[in-house]
Amino acid sequence: MTVAQFNARPCPRGGSSAAGVTHIRHRHREKFTVVGNHLAQHQGLSACAVGIGVYIQSLPDGAPVTIKVLAAHFREGERRIAQALNELQEAGYLERERRRVDGARIVTFTRWYEHPHQRRAAAVPEVKSRVATPPTPTPTPAPRPAVPHRPPAPLPDALRPAARLLAGLRQREPRLPLCEQDVHRLAPLLQEWLARGFSDSAVFRTLTGDLPSGTIRWPARLIEYRLREWVPPHVPDDGPDPGGRPLPLQNCDRCDHAFRAAEPGVCPGCAAAAG
Repeated sequence: MTVAQFNARPCPRGGSSAAGVTHIRHRHREKFTVVGNHLAQHQGLSACAVGIGVYIQSLPDGAPVTIKVLAAHFREGERRIAQALNELQEAGYLERERRRVDGARIVTFTRWYEHPHQRRAAAVPEVKSRVATPPTPTPTPAPRPAVPHRPPAPLPDALRPAARLLAGLRQREPRLPLCEQDVHRLAPLLQEWLARGFSDSAVFRTLTGDLPSGTIRWPARLIEYRLREWVPPHVPDDGPDPGGRPLPLQNCDRCDHAFRAAEPGVCPGCAAAAG
């Protein structure tokens, strides 16, 4: 009777299994990030949340980490990125706070905690201080007395046409409403335009033409700038025609030759011969 023989090799008694991961070590000396296993091996986070968390931890302070910025970097869409950020926020790694700045603009401030214990430790003293120290009552400011409205002094009759044109600007351009004080203040500047021969239609075209697009925040400043910087020149009462037109043709009373002159008479040649 022969002895049974096996072809399979016996399993090694010591060492690691060949089926597991084998690390090829590399010592990083620059451009590397230290990440704790509490994040890299977190069992409650999805793979997308862990990857985004490692990416955020590798960024410098001040780098934008909005949903649109992260979606432009990764292949996942904005909805998946938002879910991953919510997971990191619930796990204590991420903190987002919306604040109102400059009176109207809302900005989101983001904090990244490299370990969730940092967030819990930072929240404990705040709770203790609130319990130990009662809030200081804020003194109520005394109401300010109402300032009575004082209408501006009446305009002289010479400035009433200019004031009427300024008050009517909002009918031509709704973005140029002027209050009563602005009308009285700018009326002398516009009266100088009217004194130099500017018509009402020319005033409206100049003050309402080529305006910037969108809302005009300070219409009075814009009108004042144009009235001061675009003031028209004086038109002379006499002198040569500003259009450069030639003098009319006249027939000489002696030789009947045509010549140019302002009034009929003799031509320069006949005048020199008679001379």
